[in-house]
Amino acid sequence: MNKYITEFIGTFFFIFTIGCVSIGAPSGVIAPLAIGAVLMVMVYAGGHISGGHYNPAVSLGVLIRGKLNLADFVPYIIAQLAGAGLAALAVRFLRAGVDVAAMTPKVGPVLLAEFLFTFALVYVVLNTATAEGTSGNSFYGLAIGMTVMTGAFAVGDISGGVFNPAIAVGISILGMSSWDHLWIYLVANFGAAVVAALVFNMTNPPAHETPR
Repeated sequence: MNKYITEFIGTFFFIFTIGCVSIGAPSGVIAPLAIGAVLMVMVYAGGHISGGHYNPAVSLGVLIRGKLNLADFVPYIIAQLAGAGLAALAVRFLRAGVDVAAMTPKVGPVLLAEFLFTFALVYVVLNTATAEGTSGNSFYGLAIGMTVMTGAFAVGDISGGVFNPAIAVGISILGMSSWDHLWIYLVANFGAAVVAALVFNMTNPPAHETPR
């Protein structure tokens, strides 16, 4: 249960920060910096308990990697989505009366942008937080947060810089994205997670195997 509570709390503050810096806040560089920072601190806070996923795509990648029990996978997703939903409602309460314009994404560019940076995110998570060669390091939270921050700077104007199905649900609740576009994020994010996990497993064979 502690793992699920941790995933709920981390995802809540992740989506809560995204909503607060995106709705009714001054525009500029603050949003990607704040989003990357909150993910970093929440990963450090909960990484030793749940792994600090806060992202169904990351959980899928870690499952395929073999570092998440199948029995925990669905509860992780439920906790993450619950955190995202409650965070979105909290932002709507705090930003009541603020006009929110939904994004009008182009399917092709959004699919590619979301796939590439979700791949990068899951790839970084697996290599910094689950690989034998980086076991016990102290930089994994910074690496993960910086990956999201970089993605938000790079393609935020194209896809919104989501890289996370829970965020996709959260921004749909907030009205920042239409529910009709949710499938784009789900396909790109989960697809990228699968590919990233397969690439990781291919490039990081178990210690008893002969490296190639």
